Amino acid sequence: MTKRSELYACLYANEFPAQALLRLRPGLHGKPCVVMDGEPPLQQACSLNTKARLLGLTRGMTQVEVETFSDLVVLSRSRSVEKETRAILFECAGAFTPCVEDRCEGTTFLCVLDIAGTGSLFGPPQILAKSLLQRVSSLGITARIAISRNFNATVCLARGLSPRIVKLIAYGDEAAELAALPITVLDLSEAHAETFSLWGIRTLGMLSALPEEELIARMGQEGKRLWQLARGECPHLFQPVEPVFILEERMELDSPVELLDSLLFVIGVMLDHLILRAKARILALASITITLTLDGTGAHTRIVRPALPTNDKQLWIKLLHLDLEGHPPQAPILALTLTAEPGSTSKVQLGLFSPQLPEPGRLDVTLARIRSIVGEDCVGRAVLQDTHAPDGFRMEPFTVSSVISPEVVSSKPRSSRRQIRPPETIFVTLQEHQPRFFFFRQQRYVVEHAYGPWVTGGDWWNQFRWGLEQWDLVARAPDGSPLCCCLVRDLIRNLWQIAALYD
Repeated sequence: MTKRSELYACLYANEFPAQALLRLRPGLHGKPCVVMDGEPPLQQACSLNTKARLLGLTRGMTQVEVETFSDLVVLSRSRSVEKETRAILFECAGAFTPCVEDRCEGTTFLCVLDIAGTGSLFGPPQILAKSLLQRVSSLGITARIAISRNFNATVCLARGLSPRIVKLIAYGDEAAELAALPITVLDLSEAHAETFSLWGIRTLGMLSALPEEELIARMGQEGKRLWQLARGECPHLFQPVEPVFILEERMELDSPVELLDSLLFVIGVMLDHLILRAKARILALASITITLTLDGTGAHTRIVRPALPTNDKQLWIKLLHLDLEGHPPQAPILALTLTAEPGSTSKVQLGLFSPQLPEPGRLDVTLARIRSIVGEDCVGRAVLQDTHAPDGFRMEPFTVSSVISPEVVSSKPRSSRRQIRPPETIFVTLQEHQPRFFFFRQQRYVVEHAYGPWVTGGDWWNQFRWGLEQWDLVARAPDGSPLCCCLVRDLIRNLWQIAALYD
C-alpha cells in the first residue's frame, strides 16, 4: 500500500509534437494545424490541434487524405524542437522540486513530480499545481495536472483529465476516482487490450471489479499489476532525472527568410520565453548568441553582450537588429537559435538626493549604432598591452564590474599625456648626442632639460620590426612659452617625431 508521506503531481501534455511547433508560432493558434511525420510520400499525421480534430482529422491520415481539407496548416515534425521543448518543461518542473521523473512516450509529454514536503514553500498541493499549470501555460503549452499519494494513480488520472484541469485524489479514494476512466489510460500491450475487449472490460472500475485470483490465473503477474493499477494500489520505485539549465530556444522556419524585419517578429517571441525562464530563477540575460542556419552555406553566428544583464525585451531586439544590420547573413535563413547566458539582475541603490542615472540600455544602443558605422574594433575602452611598442593597446568592450574596487583614487594632481596620432615629424639639432634645438609647428624650441634616452626594440620576427629611442624634453619658445614633450627617434629610418605632449 502507498504510504501517507508520499505525494505526487503528474504533468501531462497531449499532442506534444503539435504543441512544441506551435509554441513559438502564436499566429497559428487560431488555425487548424496538423503535424506530418515520415518520409514523403509515406507521410502520416502524427499530431494535431483541437481545431484540426473538430474538422474531422485523425492520426494516421496520409498526405493525400490531409490535402482534401481546406484552410489547414500542415507542419513537418521536428524532433529537435520537441527535445528542446521537453527540456524546457523539465526545467519548469524542476523549479518546484528537484525530484522529477521522466515518463514521456510517443506523442505525449508526461513527468511526475515528488512534491512531498513542499507545502512550506509553495503552499497546499492545489496551490502548487495551479502555479505549475500557470507557468506551463505561459510557455505556450496546454497541460493538465493530477495529484495523488500513489504514483501510478496520478499518471492514470492525468491521462484521463481534460486540458487545463487540476485534480486532487484524497488518500483512500484512488479506486473510486479511477473507476470511470477508460482502460486505455493503462500501458496495455496489444494482446491484453484485445483480451479485455473480448471480455467487455472498458473502464478501470470494471477491471478492478474482477476477482484478483482468477485474473492472475489467466494473465499471470501482469494481470495482478494491471489490477493494482486500476485500484490505485500499484507501488513504484521513483527514478528522478537531473535536467540541465540551458537558456536556449530554436525555431525552424516554414520558408526561407531574407528580410531581417520579418525575422524580428520571430526573435521577439523567442525572447519572451527566454526572459520568462530567466525571471523564474531570478536571473537576467547577460548575453545572447544568435545562430542563423543558412540555405546551403552553413551557419551565421553573432554574439550580443550589453554592459549589464537585462530582461528588457525591446532593448534586446534593438541590439540584435543593429548587430545583424552591421553583419547581415549572406543567404536566406532556414532556422534560428537563441542561446542566452544567464547573469544576476542589476540593482542600483540611489540616495534620496542622488540624481537619476541614465539608463545603461541607452548607452548600449548608442554604442551599437556607432559600432555599425566605425567597425567592431573601434568601439570600447583602450587597454594597454604588455609591450613597449608604439600604440601598444587593444580595444575591449565596456564592462561594469559588480565588485567594488579596493583601489583608492589619489586626489593629488597629476600631469597628463596627450598622444599625437599620427606622430608629427620634426627637425632636431643634436649637441653632444642630445637634442638641443627642434622645430615644431612652425616654432623653434630650445631644449632646457633632456631626459633619456630610453632605447627599445622588438618584433624581429614581424615585418613591422621597430626600434625606438625616446626622450622626454622640457623646451622653451622664443616668446617664453614652455613645451613639455616626448620625442621619439626611429632608429631604423633615422626619423625624429613628436609622439606626445605633457600638460
